[in-house]
Amino acid sequence: MTHVLAVDVGGTTIKAEIADSASGVVVASGSVPTPHGAAAIDAAGTLGSSLITASGPVAAAGVIVPGIVDRSRRIAVYSSNIGWSSVPAGEVLEAAWGVPVALDHDVTCAGWAEWQTGAGTGFADMAFVSIGTGIASALVCDGMMLRGSSGPAGSRQPGEIGHVVVRPDGPVCGCGARGCLEAVASASAIARTYAAVTGRTVGGALDVELAAPHDDRARKVWDDAVSSLADGLVVLTTLLAPSRIVIGGGLAVSGSFLMSPLEVLVRERVCVQPVPSLAVAAHGMRAGLAGAALLASSLLR
Repeated sequence: MTHVLAVDVGGTTIKAEIADSASGVVVASGSVPTPHGAAAIDAAGTLGSSLITASGPVAAAGVIVPGIVDRSRRIAVYSSNIGWSSVPAGEVLEAAWGVPVALDHDVTCAGWAEWQTGAGTGFADMAFVSIGTGIASALVCDGMMLRGSSGPAGSRQPGEIGHVVVRPDGPVCGCGARGCLEAVASASAIARTYAAVTGRTVGGALDVELAAPHDDRARKVWDDAVSSLADGLVVLTTLLAPSRIVIGGGLAVSGSFLMSPLEVLVRERVCVQPVPSLAVAAHGMRAGLAGAALLASSLLR
């Protein structure tokens, strides 16, 4: 049995698993809060090392990170949410673990997992949209995962739907633009907007969801975010015409409270293309880790 290490460096939490490369069965897992800046990679290294010490050696590792990624040089180029720039993540983690390390974009790998073994299986045209600390998407067109170029001249990551402007008069996004989808409809934006409206700090978007049935202000914040998200999905549908859109990330655990109104709004607003089917990610919060394990296993082949 050959084991691989999968690590998902998220905006708030770093998660890691050791899994069997053939069956995907998880033998060990752990998580730690995500520090700000390049320290996040050091924290990922420590977490991975602790799992390897406890569970035994691995043959390879797959690490996924947000933002702009240079896959070929294994550099975490930029993340506005975590606050790093040009971090040689692959080199650092390979030295820490002593095994080959592949580095890739978090949402791309989560979408890859959903397309191969999750809610997107069987669809030749699919978009995976992750809604968490930020918002991004992975795209499958005509049976191929779209991948951007990567190199010293710069990295291009297709699917950055979180930075499509949907509310021009909205709040300033971490990227510097105003009214990006990520700035108004991400899980962190929902919590932030509710706190600004009410003066009450909440732990996250799910707290706003729980308050919505009996709190008019919470309901308005939630409805506004879902409406903005629908506008973003309509742009995505108009440009790329996916047959299926899979919703993942932390906000996807809201289930029908998110999906039912979202489906209605998308159906009402799509005018040119066929209306895509919407589904919740089958891998749930593990979609990124499932993709990171696929990434690590690809090194063995």
